[in-house]
Amino acid sequence: APMSIWTVFSLVVGLAILVGGAEFLIKGASKLAATVGVSPLVIGLTVVAFGTSAPELAVSLNASLIGKADIALGNVVGSNICNILLILGISSLISPLVVAQQLVRLDVPIMIGVSALLMLFSQGNIQRPEGIVLFVGGLAYTAFLLYQSRQEKDQSVQDEYAKFGKRSLSVKETTLNLVSLVGGSLMLVTGSQLLVNSAVTMAEFFGADELIVSLTVIAFGTSLPELATSVMASIRGERDIAVGNVIGSNIFNILVVLGLTSAVSADGISISAAAMTFDIPVMLAVAVMCLPIFFTGNEVSRREGVLLLAYYFLYVGYLIVHATDAYAPWGGLITFVVIPLTALMLVRLSWRTWETMKQKRSTD
Repeated sequence: APMSIWTVFSLVVGLAILVGGAEFLIKGASKLAATVGVSPLVIGLTVVAFGTSAPELAVSLNASLIGKADIALGNVVGSNICNILLILGISSLISPLVVAQQLVRLDVPIMIGVSALLMLFSQGNIQRPEGIVLFVGGLAYTAFLLYQSRQEKDQSVQDEYAKFGKRSLSVKETTLNLVSLVGGSLMLVTGSQLLVNSAVTMAEFFGADELIVSLTVIAFGTSLPELATSVMASIRGERDIAVGNVIGSNIFNILVVLGLTSAVSADGISISAAAMTFDIPVMLAVAVMCLPIFFTGNEVSRREGVLLLAYYFLYVGYLIVHATDAYAPWGGLITFVVIPLTALMLVRLSWRTWETMKQKRSTD
C-alpha cells in the first residue's frame, strides 16, 4: 500500500487529537463530578486515572472493532512497558522519585498480579468471559482505591486531589463542562480512528508487523498523557504522583482497556506468537523489576532512571532490528549481555533491600 505524506500527517494529527481529547474529557468530567458533590479525592482516583487511560481505550476498542487484534493488544502491552521504562526513566532524571509505601505494599503487587493474569489468559485468545473477568477486576480495583482513599492521612496527597474538584453550580459553567466532556469523547474517537488507520498503512508500507507499530509508535502516543502528567509532577516536585500515576495507569490498561476490548469483540482478542513469547513476558518482567527498584530507599534514583531508559531503547531497538531481519548479532547481545546484566542488577538490588531491612530490624 502506498504511504503518503498524508499518512504521517494523519498519524500526528490523530495523536494530537487523542491527547487533547483526554485532557478535555478529564477537565469536563472532574468538574461535573465536583458539581454533583463527588469528593476531589475520588475524582482524582477515578476520573483522572481513567482519563489518562482513555486514549489506550479508544485505540484498542477501535482496533478490535475493525478486526485488528494485534493493534488492540500491542497498544496496551507497549504502553505498559513505555510507562515504566520511558516515563519513570525521564521523570526520575528530572528529580529522584519518591515511592509511597502503599505502592510497594499494594499497587505494584497488584500490577504484577494482573500482568501475570494477562500472561495466563494469553495462551491462545483472550475470550469474552476472560475480558469480563478483567473488566470486573478493574471495577473492583477502583472500588478498592476509593475505600483505601478514605484511610488516606497524608495531607499532601489530599491537597493534590483537591485540585480536581471545585464545586461550581452556575448553568454556564456546567454547560461548558458538559461540552468539554462530550467534545473530549468525540476527539478520542476521531483521534483513535486516524491513529489506527495510519498505523495500519505504515505497517503495510514498511512491511512491518502491525504488532510492532502498535508496540512502539501507538504505545508511545497513547502514553503521552501519562508522560505529561508524570513529568509535570516531577518538575513541580510532586514526586510521589509521578510513580502512582504510572502504576495506576498500567493496572487500568490491563483490566479496563483490555478487559473491555476483549469483552466487546465477538471473537475476543487473538494473541500472536510474538506477543505471547516476547512482549507480554517483557511487560511482566518490567512490572516485577519495579519491586526491588522501588524498595531500595523508597525512591527511583537518577541512576535507576538511566537504567530504565536504557532498557526502553534496548527494547525498541530489539523490535526494530527484529522487524528488519538484522537480528543475529542483536540476539547475541540480548542473550549474553543484557540478560546477565539484568540478573546481576536484580541480585544487587535484592541484596541492598535485604541489608536495609536487616538494619531496620536491628535499630527497631
